Amino acid sequence: MSEYWSQRFTQEGMIWGSEPSPTALLAKDIFRQHQLKSVLVPGAGYGRNTKVFSEEFQTCGIELSQTALEMAVEWDPMSYFIAGSALDCRLDRQVDAVYCYDVLHLFLEEDRRRLIANCLKQLRPGGLLFFTSFSDEDLNYGCGRLMEPGTYEYKEGKYAHFFSETDLREHFAETEVLETGTLLETLQNPQGDIHKYILRFILAQKSTL
Repeated sequence: MSEYWSQRFTQEGMIWGSEPSPTALLAKDIFRQHQLKSVLVPGAGYGRNTKVFSEEFQTCGIELSQTALEMAVEWDPMSYFIAGSALDCRLDRQVDAVYCYDVLHLFLEEDRRRLIANCLKQLRPGGLLFFTSFSDEDLNYGCGRLMEPGTYEYKEGKYAHFFSETDLREHFAETEVLETGTLLETLQNPQGDIHKYILRFILAQKSTL
C-alpha cells in the first residue's frame, strides 16, 4: 500500500486538491464545542485536512507514504507528522480526538478492526472519534470482484469496503455512538477533474471506564 500511494503522490501531487473535506470542518466545529485541545489524523496524506485542525488544535498526523509526508510538512508546518502505519503507530501521549478521513474502507475486515482498536488506544477516556468511509449507497457499491461481504475490487488492484449504517455502527460497538449520517463528497484534482461519491460518517465517544 505504501508503494501505491507514494507513486500516486509522486505522479499526481495534491491528488484531491488543496481544499479540505467539508467533514473536516464539521469535525472541527464539534471538537471546538467539546473544548478539545489535541487531534490525531491517521492517514494524513499531504496535510489537506490536518491544516484545518492545526490552526486551532495540537495536531498530529500519521502517514505511510514518505512522499506525502514531505508534501505535508510544507503544506501544514503547524502539524506534527509521524511516518508509519495507522494500524500500529503509537503516540507518546493520548489525544482528545481522532479524525480519520476515508481510510477505514481501504482495509479488509481484520485490519479495519485493528485500525479502530489502535485509534482507541491513542484516545483518552471520553475522547471523540470522527470517521468517514464509503457508503453502500455509492454507485461503486457492488461493482467488481467480491472480496469479503461489502468489500469489492471496484477497480483493478483497488478495493474498498462499502458500509451500511448497521455495519458502521457494529464496527464501533465498543464506543458510544453519538451521531451518524451520509453526505455527498465532491473532489476536484489539480487537472480540474471532478469526482463525486457518497460517504458515511460516524461520531463516537470512547468509554470513560
